[in-house]
Amino acid sequence: MPTDEKILEIENAIKKRSGGGGLTQNTPSMVHTLTNSSPSEPEGFEYLDHTADVQLHAWGHSFLKALEMTVLSMFGYMTNLNLVADDHDLSQKIAKNLKAQGHDKESLVFEFLDGWLFLFHDEGFVPNHVTIDLFDMDTFSITSSAIGEKFDTKRHTKGTEVKAITYSNMQIQETEGKCDIWVIIDI
Repeated sequence: MPTDEKILEIENAIKKRSGGGGLTQNTPSMVHTLTNSSPSEPEGFEYLDHTADVQLHAWGHSFLKALEMTVLSMFGYMTNLNLVADDHDLSQKIAKNLKAQGHDKESLVFEFLDGWLFLFHDEGFVPNHVTIDLFDMDTFSITSSAIGEKFDTKRHTKGTEVKAITYSNMQIQETEGKCDIWVIIDI
């Protein structure tokens, strides 16, 4: 876990580059500070520059772990996840048994992220931990849950709002013991 000093240093660099606001599409590629990871680590995520939007790159030791990290990557672009508390009662009430289904892995990634983004827009819920509880490869369906809380502008930093998930240049690369997922989000 990075030190508070390192987090402050990163946030100041982002503010300086973006003119004082939150994260923008001009933000340099960076690795999420919650896990202090890099693509060579077992799991994590980073943000990559893209012409008009932002490309999320998440990875893990399996497709499911990479998918969980992709959700955190999306929310990490919207706020500092280190400031999101664990409200277990609220999480049990509104962030449990979220279902997504696709017809292949790409559509499943899209539907999964879209469902979590909808929960943010509908309830203001921001997770700091996501778990895939059930996964059926035959039907490409997922049931997931999360721990987090409602977004509060008084306590949470405001990054860039994510408007939508896209299929544009979506990639899933799986090798023995590692999966990488790239998704472009509309900001």
